[in-house]
Amino acid sequence: MGRFGHKSALLVLLALAAAAQEPVFRASTKLVRLIVSVKDAKGQPIGTLEKPDFSVTDSGVPQTVSVFEHHTEVPLSVSLLIDTSGSTGKDLSYEVDSLKKFIRALLKEGNPQDAIALYAFDSEVTELTTFTRREQRLRDSLERIKSSGGTSLFDAAYLAARRIESRDGRHVIVVVTDGGDTTSKETFQTALRTLQLSEAVVYPILVTPITTDPGRNLGGERVLAQFAENTGGRVFEPTASNQLDRIFKEILRDLRTQYMLGYYPANLPAELPAFHPVKVTLTRPDLKVSTRSGYYETATLR
Repeated sequence: MGRFGHKSALLVLLALAAAAQEPVFRASTKLVRLIVSVKDAKGQPIGTLEKPDFSVTDSGVPQTVSVFEHHTEVPLSVSLLIDTSGSTGKDLSYEVDSLKKFIRALLKEGNPQDAIALYAFDSEVTELTTFTRREQRLRDSLERIKSSGGTSLFDAAYLAARRIESRDGRHVIVVVTDGGDTTSKETFQTALRTLQLSEAVVYPILVTPITTDPGRNLGGERVLAQFAENTGGRVFEPTASNQLDRIFKEILRDLRTQYMLGYYPANLPAELPAFHPVKVTLTRPDLKVSTRSGYYETATLR
């Protein structure tokens, strides 16, 4: 090989080495959707923001918001999970009455494609109705529930998440319970992962809480808080059963004032964990933003 041949080969090797050292980035053609709630310092929902008010990072990398809707009218799939374990008996009738009002308001005021599914859970999980808009069917199912047994909260969350995952539109899971899990086969980690894969926003309602630490199920309360925090929801803790009507109205108000942000993940490092942390920030520091903590790549890029 001549002098120029050796020089050309050396240049090729140097170019290959330089290319190997450059970071590899990737982009996706699949849309990641974030359902976002914004509130002021008094907890009142803010529905007047515009696209430039929001910034999104995926795994720490800034993203471009491609889809933006405020007061999004994307149809709702709402799963209502009601704890019917033995300890709920004294408040069950009032919970049922409040759920009936919530069902009527949701189906009356929302998108004509909104639908509701009902689950009851004690030691076992029972799907009372699949997704439906038939109010009477939902009311009749609620009338038949009775309290008994333990509390399979994780199993109920897991099943509801699996059933809601494939539905179009927004996914919401409302859990009415009086405490922690006692009888589930599924673990907390499995239930949380399945909730995140389903892209559901979780609103736990902790009924009949004990106001002093002795006797409270603090572990159960932390579980509910993590379900809410990681999915963009929030926990409600009524101190009396007659506050349930107000809480359901607040949830409806949240659902009617949510934003939807969508982006196509871009410039992410080639090697990342399966779960991508997502952060949404606002140009206004006086407002509080809530959305899910991230997503599993297999759920979005499949």
